[in-house]
Amino acid sequence: MLEINQPAPAFTTVNQDGDQISLAQYRDEKNIVLYFYPKDDTPGCTLEANEFTGLIEQFAAADTLVLGISKDSCEKHQKFINKHGLKVELLADTNGEVCELYGTWGERQFMGKKYMGIGRSTFVIDKLGKLAHVDYKVKAKGHAQAMLELVQGLS
Repeated sequence: MLEINQPAPAFTTVNQDGDQISLAQYRDEKNIVLYFYPKDDTPGCTLEANEFTGLIEQFAAADTLVLGISKDSCEKHQKFINKHGLKVELLADTNGEVCELYGTWGERQFMGKKYMGIGRSTFVIDKLGKLAHVDYKVKAKGHAQAMLELVQGLS
């Protein structure tokens, strides 16, 4: 598991439009809220994405980019964005490499059934590329507001 003050693991993947996104491209320019979620268009994931969308201008005012990431494809991300009018950028980690780097992939349990999946997790990465916040046990409701308050406190 990652810890605060560690360098954030570097990655390059694609967003909903198929454009390559690299963590390094934002260094010295933006803080990043990188939130991992299980699956597009499910109740908790939709709630979380909508809450981030509702605060997106306040995140921008705090020099912060919000990036959601799951193993869904670019096409699924586009449908999710269009269906809900989302304003967050969604990254496609279809091969699971970024999930592995951040330790978000593993055994989960839902209604007594065990399966492999993404644990809802969030990492705040400061402009210097260090982890300012690490949370492996995120609850969707109210999470975006808590992350906004956290990034507003970053220098």
